Amino acid sequence: MAAVVHLNRKLVLEEAERVSDGAGGYVETWVRLGTLWASIRSGSGSTTSEDFLTLSKVAMKIIVRAAPVGSQRRPKPGQRFIEGGRIFTILAVSETDALGHYLTCTAREEVTS
Repeated sequence: MAAVVHLNRKLVLEEAERVSDGAGGYVETWVRLGTLWASIRSGSGSTTSEDFLTLSKVAMKIIVRAAPVGSQRRPKPGQRFIEGGRIFTILAVSETDALGHYLTCTAREEVTS
């Protein structure tokens, strides 16, 4: 029997887009692709310090309903999820269950302090 998945977190899926800066370069902006309900499970974390900045990294498993390959609603590496002020960068995406009902997004949340 498959484990029950509780999709109780509302996340915004975003994708980076390059926009011309008018001087031969570009500016990266984030475009909203849609809202997905998800389950978030935190993993282990680590911290690094540099000068007066401490960067905390926490690995996350974010589970969402599956969408067909090529669909705008299917997360992919390089995109990100937003929840309020939190940002989760998507590193990898795989099917969670044998029937393909859910996807597991391995993500990283970075917090500076």
